Amino acid sequence: MALVQRLDLRQTQTLVMTPQLQQAIKLLQLSNVELTDYVAAEIERNPLLERDDGQGDGEGADLADPGAAAAAPGPDVTGTDRLTGAETLTDGADAPLDTDFENVWTSDDLAGSGFATEAAADWSGRGGRTDFADADVDLEQTLAGGVSLRDHLLSQIGVDFAEPGDRIIGAFLVHQLDEAGYLIADPAEVADRLGCPEGNVTRVIARLQGLDPPGIFARSLAECLALQLAERDRLDPAMQALLDNLELLAKRDLAALERLCGVDMEDLTDMIAEIRSLNPKPALAFAHEVAQTVTPDILMRPGTDGGWIVELNTDNLPRVLVNHRYYAEVCDRVVDRKEKDYLSDCFTSANWLVKSLHQRATTILKVASEIVSQQDGFIRHGVRALRPLILRDVADAIAMHESTVSRVTTNKFIATPRGVFELKYFFSVAIQGADGAAAHSAEAVRHRLKALIDDEPLDGVLSDDRIVELLRSEGIDIARRTVAKYRDFLRIPSSVQRRREKSLRPAP
Repeated sequence: MALVQRLDLRQTQTLVMTPQLQQAIKLLQLSNVELTDYVAAEIERNPLLERDDGQGDGEGADLADPGAAAAAPGPDVTGTDRLTGAETLTDGADAPLDTDFENVWTSDDLAGSGFATEAAADWSGRGGRTDFADADVDLEQTLAGGVSLRDHLLSQIGVDFAEPGDRIIGAFLVHQLDEAGYLIADPAEVADRLGCPEGNVTRVIARLQGLDPPGIFARSLAECLALQLAERDRLDPAMQALLDNLELLAKRDLAALERLCGVDMEDLTDMIAEIRSLNPKPALAFAHEVAQTVTPDILMRPGTDGGWIVELNTDNLPRVLVNHRYYAEVCDRVVDRKEKDYLSDCFTSANWLVKSLHQRATTILKVASEIVSQQDGFIRHGVRALRPLILRDVADAIAMHESTVSRVTTNKFIATPRGVFELKYFFSVAIQGADGAAAHSAEAVRHRLKALIDDEPLDGVLSDDRIVELLRSEGIDIARRTVAKYRDFLRIPSSVQRRREKSLRPAP
């Protein structure tokens, strides 16, 4: 077979991921916090981008949110409402004040009288203030800060430990606590690192376990609970036997615990109740993490026609301007080719960012509107009316790809009359209906399963087989293993464990 050269013309379709398309896809899956940070970085990098604070008239610029209204002008401040530098105070006879200015002790009088001592100067140098100008006031510095667990323990060690060596060991052990307050270091290793006898470390640990909060510096859950019971003077032999067999308590084997502790069922019930009143993680009381509230991206409210009005939360959307006037002025002065190319790239990037932000907002609004339309029953009647929904259903309804819907629903939240939910919450698999009935959402089935278990009587604990029968009577075709899986997902114990737990409760 001879080898020859020839030219062929072929027509194919390929998807080219341009930088602009990659940017649009990236913006689509960002949360509102991540989007704000991204836009801030773009504004810092691109000189043609400006942040719209709602105070300017926007002349010569394009808004990323074309429908945004201009900010209202501020109140008119006249010359009679402020005191200028040219105005002077009236003399003491004409002033409508109760204070005579001749009796005011000024700093000049203080210096002239010889009272400007070194102590006053030292006080000023150590943070004291001689003037109280509003520009220097920082209100955040007046907020009270929480005491950390480390500072709390070190302050106690400084008072209770007289020997310098014990203080060093105690300060070292403070840094060996985990987030729950348990000591994770081995005494032998600590002694080797500090170059001291192991007996000294063990003795210091015993003293540290008497500090506040009770249960701190424990090396196990049983020891932590024992320290707290000893603080209450409730650590008797029966309670110690219960602490030594906490695994039986986790299994709710009350008969074995009753035999090991040597008490009757009434006393065992009281002991278990006292165990539950203790704090298994004493260090968490000093955790001062501020809970970050979720700010919804989409807002919805009832309409006048009985439907729902879905709109974007514009307070979370960054507003960006493209300064055309500045671009025109700079282009007229630039003659270098590289500088012109740089300005052209910045102008193209800025316009594309504005377009991408607008397209992102439109896509989110379209997807959220379709989800609200699909889950109207949930909004009106609750979880029991949640429909089974997958990404393909929404994608087909709005003529988009499933990957686009997946990116839109990631880390996006909607404020409904029933609370704030992530858009991913409305998607769940379908559970087949019994006898040809309509399918049910997995989330609705889990909600119904939990309701059945919560309403079961003390003397009639429902087994998984009985729950299957009840759900099938309601038109839900579900297997026993699915019931067990949902029960484990909801952290509900088995019927045997629930029966043992309910036996501890007093009869109504």
